[in-house]
Amino acid sequence: MIKVVGVRFKKAGKIYYFDPVDFEIKKGDSLIVETARGIEFGECVIHPKEVSENEIVAPLKSVLRIATEEDIQRHNENKTKEKEAFNICLEKIELHGLVMKLIDVEYTFDNNKVIFYFTADGRVDFRELVKDLATIFKTRIELRQIGVRDEAKMIGGLGPCGRPLCCSSFLGDFTSVSIKMAKEQNLSLNPTKISGICGRLMCCLNYEQETYEDIRKKMPRVGSIIRTERGQGEVISNNTIKETVKAKIKIHDEEVIEEFNIRDITLISGSYEGTIEDTEIKIEVEDKEDASLIQDLFKGN
Repeated sequence: MIKVVGVRFKKAGKIYYFDPVDFEIKKGDSLIVETARGIEFGECVIHPKEVSENEIVAPLKSVLRIATEEDIQRHNENKTKEKEAFNICLEKIELHGLVMKLIDVEYTFDNNKVIFYFTADGRVDFRELVKDLATIFKTRIELRQIGVRDEAKMIGGLGPCGRPLCCSSFLGDFTSVSIKMAKEQNLSLNPTKISGICGRLMCCLNYEQETYEDIRKKMPRVGSIIRTERGQGEVISNNTIKETVKAKIKIHDEEVIEEFNIRDITLISGSYEGTIEDTEIKIEVEDKEDASLIQDLFKGN
């Protein structure tokens, strides 16, 4: 077991482990740490604890010190300079006529590098832009192209639910989501209803997926024959959230439809819902313009 602290460099950013050395670090402390790209300013979000070696990405970097007042002041100054650098870069992008969208600017704590994050539909020749920026800032310049999910995480906003975006408020890492998840949760496969403001599938599809998978293993498919306390019947519909099925049962020569909890039934013939097959997935398209949205949904999530 190795003693570590968890450090985050951005709100809702990924958590990295560092060696606390002999410092008495508490959750919420500002720290100066050594990273692969230089000296950085971060916040302790996980107090010192022991983890197994397979949870560590070698080599384990060390905490250099608990941030001083001078360090905090320098960090705040960097934040101010980032805003100025953002405006300067916007002017240079327009000057060079580049088709790219500037998203964010980040100074490393030691000012050895300025990183400009942008999005673009394709590759961008920004060599002249880098030269101009290096002349102005007199330090190393890095232009990093990011995807639309990263863009939403950096900018933030409100999701379809009306709450701040999960990715910009608490999700440290993006989770893998798929159309299959939406289908297994009985959601409408209309791209406009299952995609977030980034244009990709909503991250929250993953939140309850494990529960849905467990329930579907015990949920008989429509058309299956089941045994109930009221007799034998055929499943005509099911409700995953309520964990119930509706079955058509013949009682006194009359067919009636009744609802049963899946704990109170026995499968006689047929099969359980289980995992959705790819052939069962049918996308709902309202118009031709939705076709491009569908293609985006199947891109890397």
